[in-house]
Amino acid sequence: MRKSDSHLDFDLELAKRQSSENPVFYVQYAHARISSIFEQARQAGIPVEDSAFRTAEIERLAAAEELALIKQVVQFSEVIEESVKGLEPHRIVFYLAELAGEFHRYYNRYRVISDDAALSRARLLLVRNVQKILRRGLDLLGIEAPLRMAARAEQG
Repeated sequence: MRKSDSHLDFDLELAKRQSSENPVFYVQYAHARISSIFEQARQAGIPVEDSAFRTAEIERLAAAEELALIKQVVQFSEVIEESVKGLEPHRIVFYLAELAGEFHRYYNRYRVISDDAALSRARLLLVRNVQKILRRGLDLLGIEAPLRMAARAEQG
């Protein structure tokens, strides 16, 4: 989380903490939470294969939090490019923590799966893309992207 030329004070207790204060846990928890949403969709009989989203009405995504998530997702390539150019991997960490935060705020305010099938499909497509970006970013950092978390976390 720091530039390579900055002083490092490693907090072992923070690294072990399973809470939103630990950025790795926070991002992993967002990834796992999205997996849980897709499991709920499967159990409800909602198709979740990529082909099911070809007809998603993305124009239904109009809430400010949805637009914020979309803006965050499309910035991923730029963040990676700038991180590589500047040899600054901490940019990826900051980006992922920000994306996870946007997702958690969205999740706490809106139901992804609702009685409105078209809206649910659009929201599932949105969170599928958030999850893909979280997984790619974690992979780049050499960190696991779990489908489930062993412990429940407090969320911020």
